[in-house]
Amino acid sequence: MSEAHFSSIIRLPIAGKKLEGELYVPHQSKSLVIFSHGSGSSRFSERNIFVAKVLQSHQISTFLFDLLTSEEDRKFENRFNIELLFERLVVATKYVHTIPACQELQLGYFGASTGAASAFFAAATLPHLVKAIVSRGGRPDLAIAVAPKIKAPTLLIVGENDQEVLGLNQKVLSVLQCEKSLQTIPLATHLFEEPGALQSVANMASDWFKRYL
Repeated sequence: MSEAHFSSIIRLPIAGKKLEGELYVPHQSKSLVIFSHGSGSSRFSERNIFVAKVLQSHQISTFLFDLLTSEEDRKFENRFNIELLFERLVVATKYVHTIPACQELQLGYFGASTGAASAFFAAATLPHLVKAIVSRGGRPDLAIAVAPKIKAPTLLIVGENDQEVLGLNQKVLSVLQCEKSLQTIPLATHLFEEPGALQSVANMASDWFKRYL
């Protein structure tokens, strides 16, 4: 991996709260992927950290941050408050874009589980900033109303054996009007815990972001 020229813990002031995130900008990076975590997840998600490290190895910058404070996360209903989460993702996207190390970087979203819905809403709100989306085992169906408005090329990745979520993603694919693709990981289930499954997700995401960012 190339040596990072910028790595920092960012504290986002949002609605009177401080939400923490970790920004990593590899040497000669030209793009930045912002992670939108799923329900009950955070910037410490092992799966998202794994994907982030693979992206970084391809000189793609990453920003993993908490959409909820630890206190907010203890209230189960907050984890599915898509409106709250996407509004914070919009604020975070705008904020990160003002950081000198990130101002020239092309922005994309990596959304997992319900975080994919937040990413869809945010991408529809910020079409001038968000240039690519990848969803991992996502629930973009929770944002299907705005799917036709999304302009960013969108990749949906679902486990082959995650049948319910696969069906929901197929419905979303049918209404997307942008460049789009639905890829399944053979034998994988919802959390991609099978050997090699998460590596396949990370490789697909890297290829997509390198192509469109």
